[in-house]
Amino acid sequence: MVTYLDHAATTPVRPEVAEAMLPWLTGRYGNPSGGHAVARAARQAVEEARDELADALGCQPRELVFTSGGTESDNLAVAGVGGTVACSAFEHHAVLDAVRALGGSTIPVTPAGVVDVNAVPTDADLVSVMLVNNEIGTIQPVGEVAARARGLVHTDAVQALPWLDVATLAAAAHLVSVSAHKIGGPQGVGALVVREGVRLTPLLRGGGQERERRSGTHNVAGVVGFAAAVRACRAQRPDVAGLRDRLSDGLLAAIPGCQASVERVGTVPGILSLLLDVESEALLVLLDRAGVCASAASSCASGAMEPSHVLGALGLPVGGSLRLSLGWTSTDADVDHALEVIPAAVAQLREKVYR
Repeated sequence: MVTYLDHAATTPVRPEVAEAMLPWLTGRYGNPSGGHAVARAARQAVEEARDELADALGCQPRELVFTSGGTESDNLAVAGVGGTVACSAFEHHAVLDAVRALGGSTIPVTPAGVVDVNAVPTDADLVSVMLVNNEIGTIQPVGEVAARARGLVHTDAVQALPWLDVATLAAAAHLVSVSAHKIGGPQGVGALVVREGVRLTPLLRGGGQERERRSGTHNVAGVVGFAAAVRACRAQRPDVAGLRDRLSDGLLAAIPGCQASVERVGTVPGILSLLLDVESEALLVLLDRAGVCASAASSCASGAMEPSHVLGALGLPVGGSLRLSLGWTSTDADVDHALEVIPAAVAQLREKVYR
């Protein structure tokens, strides 16, 4: 049995998404930039998908830029605006590293896992604060950040899209990043909302696609799949709060010394972050052998086993974290299996340490 508890890293593709994409991977192969009938059909598919995503994100279709994913969207937002930039200290590295590359600053966060709004700089050209933290699941007050900032505001809404009404909660942001593969869509496609009037220097030049904001032949199948995933997610968001609570309560009760990284209130239901006094890498190996897929931190960092900068920003220990994330495929059986495997794995590691 394989129990997948790493939906924050990526999600299984929904059947309806795969079905929507299939024609554009086989017989419908046109380049949307062309002028003949096959190309026009592809362009129509892209524009219909753009309309659907724009409605979900609360923007005009002309304000939506298709990209290769959340990382490109974040980089385009930060580097495309440039100037004096700042971001929260626990942003995804796609934002954090882009800000650092421009010599920007970081905004402190509270032990509760929320950005310190009073520390948001008022002299920055761009402030970036994610809508939902990808490691601990806390929802950030983007509206309050925008009210304090004097320049542009960007929000990475990649982890918010499966759970929240991004159109409402990110309405005050000038730039909004999203990605398809966190909601049952395909990997390799994302989007950036660029509000009317925002000047953006492109990272990619050449073909002039996306109103000259992002050159490159469109990933038609991916764009169509993204729209199908958004449609499915809006129709029925994953109902996993009860599963998350049972998983959290069960592990806290079964593992002595286990702690939640942050309080449950104010987090999305799909992300659970725990602190344990065992080595994360060794724990993940044991869980993998027992058929439980999890991570220690963000999906980008956990493969290299880097210490979690998110937990470090909160002043928490960074060496023994465990992130369990649920999604549209999660079941009671997954929770049952995790409650059986994880406490046993922790006990096995502790026995080795104290033997």
